[in-house]
Amino acid sequence: MLLLAAGGLAQLSLPPAAPTAATAARSADRRAEVAGALTRRAGSAPPWAGLPVAGAEYRNLVLAGSGGPERVTAAADLAVRIAGYDAYPVVYPRRIELARTGDGWRVEREESASGPPAPWDFGPLRSVPGAHCLVVGPAAGPDPAELVAVGDRAVPAVTEVWGRAWPERLLLERPATEEQFARLLEGDPADWAGMAAVTVAAPGAPRHTPADRVLVNPEAYGRLSDFGRQVVVTHEATHVATRADTRAWTPMWLSEGAADWTAYRDSGRAARQIAPELARDVAAGKLPAALPADRDFAAGAAGIAQAYEQSWLACDLIARDHGPQRLVAFYRAVGAADGQGEDREDRTDRLMRRELGVGLEEFTRLWLERVAALKD
Repeated sequence: MLLLAAGGLAQLSLPPAAPTAATAARSADRRAEVAGALTRRAGSAPPWAGLPVAGAEYRNLVLAGSGGPERVTAAADLAVRIAGYDAYPVVYPRRIELARTGDGWRVEREESASGPPAPWDFGPLRSVPGAHCLVVGPAAGPDPAELVAVGDRAVPAVTEVWGRAWPERLLLERPATEEQFARLLEGDPADWAGMAAVTVAAPGAPRHTPADRVLVNPEAYGRLSDFGRQVVVTHEATHVATRADTRAWTPMWLSEGAADWTAYRDSGRAARQIAPELARDVAAGKLPAALPADRDFAAGAAGIAQAYEQSWLACDLIARDHGPQRLVAFYRAVGAADGQGEDREDRTDRLMRRELGVGLEEFTRLWLERVAALKD
């Protein structure tokens, strides 16, 4: 009995048997069959039908699990490039469930494995091109003609200020609901309820490439006037145009203020019309003590409207006192500076002195005088 027990224990401690050559061959065959099924899916009746796709392929295929000989779960990166807009493919990690049929493997379910969902995960799409933009939305959604017209006006308005060193095209995605908008941003809908649009980098694109998307919140955007809609889209188009000049050390008061200044340029609106929340605060005796911090622009932050208005006023001060091209030059100088080894505020001060002839402390004092003048 003891010997049998010991033998049993010894048997239990043996390593698992190595897969046989036949098992390995079957696994390789299955992987090849699944890869072929995904190649066919990418080329005929794909879920992204409705988009002008120049190329699509599934990469880095891994068979992650099996539900028996007739079912398999796979992981793969889906790379999609929209014609005329994406310099690089947009990459979506996908989880895919397949079943074997008489004609081979068939995809039963595909979803995001990580990161934001793909636009077509919410249902069929349609895309409508303009002269300078492409609008993507649900196939059964509202007529995109109005948004196409807004995008087509935004692009030349931005080029007039920032020049032609950007693709001069805009990709606008408008999902069906605010909840879908928030999911594309991987955020809480409550935090994004007041945001009419946001510029995001396409998933998987190399940093500082022109593969940007402008996500439009259908509910917040829909509540705006025609003028407000144009301001929002021109603001976001400015972010697309200035992406190559924007770095982690660019103060958000500068990046958001420059975008707002571009959007309101030549609007004929008075400062108190452009900055109504700030004007109300000033009238009530609530004045800021410093330029807005980056945290003031976080989704859902208290006083976010005032942060944007304060930033617009700061960039308007630069443009009025030094000229629009000095605002552009200062912005680009900040982005071109070495971001290592220097305090951000010291860097901003140094470059402001070089480009504008005034230090950050003096500039802040002049800006505060403009803020206070909103009371008059």
